[in-house]
Amino acid sequence: MKLTSIMPTRINLMDGCFTAPEIQRKTTTLGNLKGIFANSVAWQAMPSELTVYHVEMLPSPQQEGELYVGTTHLHPGRVGHEFFMTRGHFHQRPEQAEIYFGLRGHGLLLLQHQDGTCSLERVSPGSVHHIPSFTAHRLINIGHKVLSTLAVWPTVAGHNYEALQPRGFKLRVLVDGEGWKAEAQYE
Repeated sequence: MKLTSIMPTRINLMDGCFTAPEIQRKTTTLGNLKGIFANSVAWQAMPSELTVYHVEMLPSPQQEGELYVGTTHLHPGRVGHEFFMTRGHFHQRPEQAEIYFGLRGHGLLLLQHQDGTCSLERVSPGSVHHIPSFTAHRLINIGHKVLSTLAVWPTVAGHNYEALQPRGFKLRVLVDGEGWKAEAQYE
């Protein structure tokens, strides 16, 4: 029997970039994030084509038992007193969990459970985060460099952005001097 050696897909753990022939890419600009930031006047004053984050994903069959692997690269920046952040979401199939690995930069992972309780986890190189089922999640870049995370999640999970409407996440993370603070937006 003759065995062949296959060169697997590679990821640069320093920057989170994949080396693969087929990578799915999606860029989210400031213009795509209408209603996400509290200060709509500051949001409108900024260039709508400004990249806030981009995602790279390896292709995978969308069926029960399969996993996606992808990286999110969240740029540093602010809209008013809020740091750049991802849109955030529950999963379409809310019983599906997810894992994040911090690769570079410094940020926060905002978790909001279905009962409305929230928590914040610090994201940095080497950090590992379990996002439980029935939990909305959002990345927030509190640093001055790109925040990159590697994520693994079921291909059947989907994204449900509407579940957070009309009020959005309960917590907002704001600039506080050289640091940050979290403020509840509603009870």
